[in-house]
Amino acid sequence: MRQSVLFILCLLVPFSSVMADKGYVPEKGSAELDKKGKKKKTGKATKIDPALPMVLIIGDSISIGYTGKVRAQLKGKANVLHNPGNSQGTTNGLAKIDAWLGDTQWDVIHFNFGLHDLKRVKKAGTAQNSNDPDDPYQADLKTYTSNMEQLVKRLKKTEAKLIFATTTPFPGGVSPYRAPEDAAKYNAAALKIMKANQVEVNDLYAAILPHLKTHQRPVNVHFLPKGSELLAKEVSAKVEALLAR
Repeated sequence: MRQSVLFILCLLVPFSSVMADKGYVPEKGSAELDKKGKKKKTGKATKIDPALPMVLIIGDSISIGYTGKVRAQLKGKANVLHNPGNSQGTTNGLAKIDAWLGDTQWDVIHFNFGLHDLKRVKKAGTAQNSNDPDDPYQADLKTYTSNMEQLVKRLKKTEAKLIFATTTPFPGGVSPYRAPEDAAKYNAAALKIMKANQVEVNDLYAAILPHLKTHQRPVNVHFLPKGSELLAKEVSAKVEALLAR
């Protein structure tokens, strides 16, 4: 079989289940929050068609916002799944990547890390969010680079076709504190690693940048539905093109 029945059953459990990261609290404006600020349900389990390619999306709440749309756009062409819950930063990614990959033979893995790494926290390496620009990064640029190199090395072992998505831009004033210029800095560090490892790049930063005023929530890292739709189209196109190779 292309994947173990147990692992696929785990992935089929909705993200609001016990499979989600314990203790994770979505940030204000997250795709995981409803209009009243309460954690919302993520819908029905995804049905797996064993005749179709397996696609895994690894990412934070930005990717959670577009994964359902990607799944709809690739209906009948691929099984599209997301890692349980929010991937958060590279430190969390390294701790959980083996569990997310399981023993499934993935055909394409679309992944991103960066938005959580560059935020400020009370103690480096934790999820203790801070609004103080003098507090440490969750993962500073040196740590992020090292972690990304390890993650790419692990992902390459799957022999899946890999796509790295650049971290999307955001305005000043977001909470927890993030410096807008850091998105480009972290992307630049990641792109060097992708080039060295011949990993395909999906430049979501460039794709959404001209549309921030109309597609992004005010003073927020997250996007309005039309923003997630635009990102989904970019992701679907990249995945479909890579599956065709």
